[in-house]
Amino acid sequence: MTTLDRLGADDLRLVVTGFRDALKAHQEGINRLNVYPVPDGDTGTNMALTLESVATELAGATPDLAATCKAIGYGALMGARGNSGVILSQILRGLTQTFATAGPAEAPGIDGALLAAALDVAAKGAYEAVGNPVEGTILTVVREAAEGAMAAAATDPSLVAVLDAARAAGHDALARTPEL
Repeated sequence: MTTLDRLGADDLRLVVTGFRDALKAHQEGINRLNVYPVPDGDTGTNMALTLESVATELAGATPDLAATCKAIGYGALMGARGNSGVILSQILRGLTQTFATAGPAEAPGIDGALLAAALDVAAKGAYEAVGNPVEGTILTVVREAAEGAMAAAATDPSLVAVLDAARAAGHDALARTPEL
């Protein structure tokens, strides 16, 4: 298996599809976890429906990176369900607006540095989209994942290092959410 140093449009589509499938598989568990602002039991469902809208939009888009990013952003915005779907759509919007600027013509794609920058933009956009941001939510997880990615990019901007750092920081933040 080859280790990627950049993500292209096809890779991004696979990531989104995998994310959608993972949300579907864990939707009920996520529904049971949700307790803020009220235990409404639909966070997983709303996020899964939002990602399904993204996948539908992707199916009709041309396979280049700019069109893929536009489809993800548009599908998320138009398909956002509930508070969690709206927050997720803002995260995807921040990511894809930054990804759309990916690389020069001779080396197109999303590298580690761009991924870190995109996570930072996504986290800030998600916080701005919420009237009264509360820690211990998806906002905390995405912010800390972005911080981990930015720190990694400063020392080792490889795609794998940035992704590993973002995943680890996000996982740690998620584990602490009940305390927050």
